[in-house]
Amino acid sequence: MFENKLTVQTPPRPAGPQRRGIARRQALLDAAEALLGEQGYETATLKAIGERAGIPVTSVYHYFSHRHQVEAELLRHHAHELDTRVGATLAGKRPHTLSGVADAVIDPMLAYFRGHPSCAELWFKGSSETVGAHVRAFDEAQAERVWQLLVARALVPADLPLLVVQLAFEAGNRLFEAAFRRSPEGDDVTLHEARRIVIAYVESYVTEGRAGRS
Repeated sequence: MFENKLTVQTPPRPAGPQRRGIARRQALLDAAEALLGEQGYETATLKAIGERAGIPVTSVYHYFSHRHQVEAELLRHHAHELDTRVGATLAGKRPHTLSGVADAVIDPMLAYFRGHPSCAELWFKGSSETVGAHVRAFDEAQAERVWQLLVARALVPADLPLLVVQLAFEAGNRLFEAAFRRSPEGDDVTLHEARRIVIAYVESYVTEGRAGRS
């Protein structure tokens, strides 16, 4: 659903210097993940990432010219994992109520953010346009997936605008941000209210649809 294109052909085995470059690049990404998860977004500068990876700052710039490039690469991976988990939950549970669909989206995302604090730091505190674009693209892809499911299972009126579900996702993202701002684990009370708000918003269109048919 959320694109993460892979090459079909197996590439040739990289030469020694190239392998070292690949290893160093991965070491920098791993260091960034660790810093984000342990110390938060503001601490994960290129200098700190290089120090954590044991790579001189001058060498770091051979792989990443700006911290936002590191963030974008990490977020691409996290968005793909989130997409996979949400898709698996929707397919496995096959929810047949609005609240069931909401839970099938919210629960795997919450579990992932809690299990990957580096992702939560990037998702809610990342300041680059690239990070924002990845989050918006993810929300739009999931909104379309959920809208199609809701219509297919007749949980909402067939003419429900896609915009309604897109706005529900955008609101949910902001409420998630508020929950993780209140607590590193995501404040449960805020998350409970987030579910109520999102479900009630979409449910209002179902109620209007029923009223229009009566």
